[in-house]
Amino acid sequence: MRSNSDELTFDFAPFIRLYKNGRIERLIGTEIVPPTTYNPQTGVSSKDIIIIPGTGVSARLFLPKIIDSSTQKLPLLFYIHGGAFCIDSPFSPTYDRYVSSLVAEANVVAVSVHYRRAPEYPVPIAFDDSWAALQWIASHSKGKGPELWLNEYADLSKISMVGDSAGATIAHNMAIRAAETPLEGLGFVGLGLIHPFFYHEEPVGPEVSDEEKKTKASKLWMVMCPSSIGCNDPLINPAACDNLKGLVCKRVVICIAEKDRLIGGGVFYYETLRKSGWKGEVELMEAQGEDHVFHLFNPTNQKALAMKTRLASLLNN
Repeated sequence: MRSNSDELTFDFAPFIRLYKNGRIERLIGTEIVPPTTYNPQTGVSSKDIIIIPGTGVSARLFLPKIIDSSTQKLPLLFYIHGGAFCIDSPFSPTYDRYVSSLVAEANVVAVSVHYRRAPEYPVPIAFDDSWAALQWIASHSKGKGPELWLNEYADLSKISMVGDSAGATIAHNMAIRAAETPLEGLGFVGLGLIHPFFYHEEPVGPEVSDEEKKTKASKLWMVMCPSSIGCNDPLINPAACDNLKGLVCKRVVICIAEKDRLIGGGVFYYETLRKSGWKGEVELMEAQGEDHVFHLFNPTNQKALAMKTRLASLLNN
């Protein structure tokens, strides 16, 4: 007979397992690497900062090679990592490598935010933490904020938000919230959604014929966000957003992958945004033959490189 410590209440392998006695087992996404003072191959430097000491909201900042400090300031990338709302961080080798490479490609300053993760901190805490990080960035709008790199090098009138998977869901919500509650001194130009996790009543794509995966994804959402009303929750369903047409950016790039079971969410977002009355430019980029977040695990793949080039273009809009 199993003891309580071994009795599973939720199994979302290979990501996370939850047990009846409250134990949480993160199966991946726990490794961290230190920031890099200077990477001689890319010229990118990074450092870690605490944004809100009381909650632990923090970030890894990235700075490209500065050739002439007297030149004009650089666009800012606000990156939100994925991981099903429950694993990974900006300090993992995967995200450290990817964001650094995007910074080098696009020549931008980046803030890669570390939000508190579910299930210990249920969604929408991750959304609120990401918003708090944007408010912290806004404190630098007059060049007198607490972080020198943002004061000296970041053009806060040219911010793009990019996220993958669950991070893309959060990025979308930040673009909605920034429209409803403007942050003084910040200008948002781009939104990049990589393999976004959206949950809606009428799925589009492979999940239609894969009921087990669809059910698992919906259960994941309800475990991570137990206060949710389900598939009609505007946090996870763009069609339920009252102000989608007010999305606070000029250009949206949605990246999808042919074999990704969440591809329907990206297609649904693209179609819903086009019909919403939003006046910006939206693009859909599909990687044939690839699966969910393939670019993180095979960053030198030609399709991953093409996606990074497209995102770099977004950041320099």
